[in-house]
Amino acid sequence: MSVKITRDHLDRAAVVYVRQSTMSQVMGNLESQRRQYDLAQAAETAGFKSVAVIDDDLGRSGSGSTQRPGFERLVAMVCSGNVGAVYCIEASRLARNGRDWHHLIDLCALAGALVIDPDGAYDPRLVNDRLLLGLKGTMSEYELSLLRQRGIAARDSKAKRGEYRFMLPPGFCWSELGKIEMDPDEHVAGLVRLVFTKFRELGSARQVFLWLRAADIKMPVVLKNVQIYKLSWKAPAYHTVMQILHNPLYAGAYAFGRIAQKTRIVDGRARKVSGFKKPREEWNVLLRDNHPGYVSWQEYEDNQRLLLENAHMKKNCSRKSARGGRALLTGLMRCGHCGRMMRVFYGQAKGNAHRYQCRGDDAHVGAGLCIGIGIGGVRVDRAVALQILEAVSDRAVEAAILASDQVERSRQEIITAVERELEVARYEASLAARRYELVDPAKRHVARELEARWNGALERVAELEGRIKELRTASAESPKIDRALLLQLAHDLPRVWNAPSTDTRTKQRLVHIVVREIVCDLDRNTNEAVLLIHWTGGRHTEVRVARVKTGRYPGDMAPTAVDALRKLAGHWPDRELAVSLNRMRCKTGDGETWTTVRVREMRERLGLPEYDPASSDGKMISLAKAAAHFGICVGSAKSLVLKDILPATQAIKGSQWLVPVDALSSETVRIAVQRVIERRPRNYIDYQYDRMIRLPGI
Repeated sequence: MSVKITRDHLDRAAVVYVRQSTMSQVMGNLESQRRQYDLAQAAETAGFKSVAVIDDDLGRSGSGSTQRPGFERLVAMVCSGNVGAVYCIEASRLARNGRDWHHLIDLCALAGALVIDPDGAYDPRLVNDRLLLGLKGTMSEYELSLLRQRGIAARDSKAKRGEYRFMLPPGFCWSELGKIEMDPDEHVAGLVRLVFTKFRELGSARQVFLWLRAADIKMPVVLKNVQIYKLSWKAPAYHTVMQILHNPLYAGAYAFGRIAQKTRIVDGRARKVSGFKKPREEWNVLLRDNHPGYVSWQEYEDNQRLLLENAHMKKNCSRKSARGGRALLTGLMRCGHCGRMMRVFYGQAKGNAHRYQCRGDDAHVGAGLCIGIGIGGVRVDRAVALQILEAVSDRAVEAAILASDQVERSRQEIITAVERELEVARYEASLAARRYELVDPAKRHVARELEARWNGALERVAELEGRIKELRTASAESPKIDRALLLQLAHDLPRVWNAPSTDTRTKQRLVHIVVREIVCDLDRNTNEAVLLIHWTGGRHTEVRVARVKTGRYPGDMAPTAVDALRKLAGHWPDRELAVSLNRMRCKTGDGETWTTVRVREMRERLGLPEYDPASSDGKMISLAKAAAHFGICVGSAKSLVLKDILPATQAIKGSQWLVPVDALSSETVRIAVQRVIERRPRNYIDYQYDRMIRLPGI
């Protein structure tokens, strides 16, 4: 027993701290674990009053980036003053970072506790022991950094060759040679192919998930795929479908390092959080054509682009996919001011009304709108649809026929080039055969080499013959171009497009095929919407759509203020005259709006009479009084006037409506008013007055 262990230490408890960094070490490195537990027996032999074993941190790293409840418990026991010694197998078991190590040493010095390992006992209150403990902690921290650096470098070096093994997704497994190959289970491979096939058909990962759910098809889920390959068949989950569509391994690419870790400060300590996806250019390794894939790399790129377009809540400046609805250009309209994708707002007054608007940076108060006044969607959709139908016209079909002929000529040129290469290969094979026949059979070392060359030449001939056969088969199986059928299709396309049975979602998908995006801007001078159509082939077309002129009095009916006052004076009060003049956009001489005072001054200047209620014959009443008589709002009463149900007249366009008193008792008007009242909500009465809401307890 060391002389540093005194009676005061033995009267207190001894704590044995047990830790291993990973669960694989806990399951596999049993000898190290046993040595740490044996320290409890050594503490009892030394004569400590009681011995406590703390093994809460088994499977936890000591780097300081992982929470260790066992170490926190050890610190609390040392601070209580009831610990006489801390036993550990080595300094790296207590901590792998200087902060935790020196903090524990300071607490042991304050509490008078010893630090004991198989090399001896150390008293942190002594300068030499404290120096030695500091060196051990520094070496332990440096050792961890060195081991991690070496391990990461070796792992990345192996991954760059495509040989580093990791958990593979369903549909793949590691071969005996350390290569990635398709799962020989046809059930698993068929399900993976089915996911990609349905995604190409439906165009949405969620629709694929719903289809799998409706069909009650089980999906394979990998439980472990390194030493042991085990699959579990479970009900389809949305994240399972997304993982299959996003994983580049299904495109035959070896990808490693797609997920990153970030360090955060939690309660003053560093904590590592994983699961952050890195951009493709930041992946550690990406080896294309590394193994057979379920889809090609180009198809994988198209799938990623479609998935990004489907995510309407991400990347506001990216093109979005069509998701149904009445708007034809959903996800294609881009604002010409700020570059954001324009939103679609569906009106409630009419079933077919929608508008394209750019709200700009509306997340910040006071940022303003880019194209906030909006553009009528029906006119824009009609204009773009005409451009699309014109693009798929006779000229476009002619171009398609020429392109098909060019592809066929190119295929024939390839076959001709391969046939010439085959002639050379056959000559080399015959030459190798003659050389083999001329050699002396006794010279086996020469004969073997010539025979190997002959076999290689024959294999080359067979390879080229197979290639020519495949090219000719592909050329024979390619669909023949029916010129008359294509021309007829071009003439029938407008009729099919405008047919009521044609689904809007189908139209949207067709538009997304031929149009890449549409940049929209406004021409204030001509009051037109300027649409710049970017076609998929790289061409551009400018289309101008006239906007509806709202809020303007018709130019041929716009009276002057003097004419309006001469016709209306004496029939209405000055206040109603001011309202009518402002509604007709009449201005005063200095360009101001009309008020009651200005109307009175102008009327007196013109010598026009003042309104006298007593002079009214009582045969006509205003529209507001008629609405009050029926118990409906003025807007409902005006709608009855516009529908020619309630008779009313105007002295001039834009002035007040006058309703005959006799029309109020008409049976037709009474029935129409009753229908308006029946359309009211059940709680209409509650909207007519304010009522105090009693709070609980009052």
